[in-house]
Amino acid sequence: MLFSESFIMALTSLYANKMRSLLTMLGIIIGVGAVIALVSVGMGVRSNVTSSIASLGSNMLIISPGASNKGGVRGAAGSRQTLKYDDAKAIKSKVKDIDYVSPTVQTSYQIVYGNQNWNTTVQGVTPEFMSIRSLSVSNGSFISQNDLDKRNRVAVIGTTVAENLFEEKNPVGQNIRINNQPYKVIGLLASKGQSSMGQDQDDMIYVPITTAMERMLGITYVQSINVQVSDSTKMDQVQENIETLLRQRHHLTAGNKEDDFTVRNLTSLMETVSQSTSMLTLLLGAIAGISLLVGGIGIMNIMMVSVTERTREIGIRKALGATFMNIMTQFLIESMVIGVIGGLIGILVGIGASQLISKVGNFTTVITATPIIVSFVFSVGIGLFFGIYPARKAAKLDPIEALRYE
Repeated sequence: MLFSESFIMALTSLYANKMRSLLTMLGIIIGVGAVIALVSVGMGVRSNVTSSIASLGSNMLIISPGASNKGGVRGAAGSRQTLKYDDAKAIKSKVKDIDYVSPTVQTSYQIVYGNQNWNTTVQGVTPEFMSIRSLSVSNGSFISQNDLDKRNRVAVIGTTVAENLFEEKNPVGQNIRINNQPYKVIGLLASKGQSSMGQDQDDMIYVPITTAMERMLGITYVQSINVQVSDSTKMDQVQENIETLLRQRHHLTAGNKEDDFTVRNLTSLMETVSQSTSMLTLLLGAIAGISLLVGGIGIMNIMMVSVTERTREIGIRKALGATFMNIMTQFLIESMVIGVIGGLIGILVGIGASQLISKVGNFTTVITATPIIVSFVFSVGIGLFFGIYPARKAAKLDPIEALRYE
């Protein structure tokens, strides 16, 4: 029996029992759709987290003060005031393989312009911060070294701040009040939109760090130091060199003294997060894949029923000369057709469900070719595997007994 003829007979048989065939495919459709939808959610989580970390800058090390431990109660990380502006200068001048270094301080203030006001975060930074965070200025200029040296009262604002204070007016050259002190707006940042964690990256004002420390906050320490390493392969070495330098500067050379600072390696953090989210994606896919097995059992069940219903037909074909392989091929093709059609419909359902989750839940989903191909191949394999037993049962029927069957 030719393959094409067997395929046509399989389609004819399935069409003759449309409702039963659809219900049989339902397990495969749900399984394939669930695998694609859940894996896209897992990939979306991974994309969100990694892009959030990446938005802080590439090849980044973030140095923050260590935890306070006074009076027997351990404070949160960053609660000590051990990092100085000079530490950042020393790191820049003495540690190799570093592109940029920018110490930062920040606080929240109510910003006033005319009769408008807006509460936002004010961050003191250096000119290198622009390169570290991949910022760009759409109008005006960013903070300069001259602003740092002279402790100028200048500010660079984000688009959210500009829209709420100035509306359609060009903010560059205007004066705003921060903590009741006048600051001249020298630049407007290009919009970066929301971060993957839902934070508005445009709701920010940057001022020179020297101005923020001395004129705004009245402090002698910095809250963090951002370091961009020139080569990702040298991240660990640079981190070790920074730790050694800071221990020397903070007089912590004795082996029993704890660090009063913390160096976080964002590249290592991203690798750890990627591994964790990959396991989450794999788990979601495996859970959804169970329904594919259930769908395969449904195929076997219906094929067994089909063999019983068509016993006389099988007997007639055997009497007319159909071989074991002819009957076997016919029923295997029929079960595989169920897997193929169910898999194709499942792909459409999965892609549709993924897009629906993205729109309704306001959540990023990532559809890739791998889960689509794997789930489709698996659905066809399920149809083949669970069709073998019914096909063998049909092919082994005694033609005389089959013709007697009522």
